[in-house]
Amino acid sequence: MTTTHTQPDSRPDPPTGRQGRLPRSARRQQLLQAARDIFVARGYHAAVMDEIADRAGVSKPVLYQHFPSKRELYLGLLDEQVMHLGERMVTALQDTNDNKDRVHGAIAAYFEFVDAEGEAFRLLWESDLRNDPEVHKKVERAFAEIVSALADTINAESGAGPAQSHLLSAGLSGLAEISARWWLERRNDRASDLSKDEAVALISALAWRGISGFPVHSDLRAGAAGESSADSTVDPPG
Repeated sequence: MTTTHTQPDSRPDPPTGRQGRLPRSARRQQLLQAARDIFVARGYHAAVMDEIADRAGVSKPVLYQHFPSKRELYLGLLDEQVMHLGERMVTALQDTNDNKDRVHGAIAAYFEFVDAEGEAFRLLWESDLRNDPEVHKKVERAFAEIVSALADTINAESGAGPAQSHLLSAGLSGLAEISARWWLERRNDRASDLSKDEAVALISALAWRGISGFPVHSDLRAGAAGESSADSTVDPPG
């Protein structure tokens, strides 16, 4: 006797029929959500505009009125995710005056973002479309804005100058992003056995132990003076 095994259906849910008139902003959001569903289910390159329109319950002309191409839909989704990540980061910095909590909140913001977005995060942030100049520009601008927001806080709280604060901020942001992405790839792996909260606590502790002991202005000036003195040392004649 043989048993037939059926594979789970990865297709998105069927459309619910044509939709009535919506305000432009609501229609745009509806179309972006439909595109997201299809992109995740099919992959960007295999997705077609007809299916996205059907998924949204609109005609193709309506879809093209808002998004002239599949690439424009992708860029619209990327803009949306960039905004959401920026909002999470700003909230983490503004919700408390305790710097240890700020570091924890900043790390948690990245983990919450990748956890909430899941497959859509991979599609938008790890796609081969990252090589597209406009996509690359948007991602780099988002990273720069996050670095700038963190740098302002570091500058105000640590006594470091603008250049040092931006470098520290870039290091903290990079630590959070790479760690969150590493965790996302392994979150369903039993061998990893690390919850999101545990991962956030671990990376936050690492980051706080480094940045909490960062030197203030006097130490930076001493370091700069030491480098200057070393550079001006003249070797004795041989």
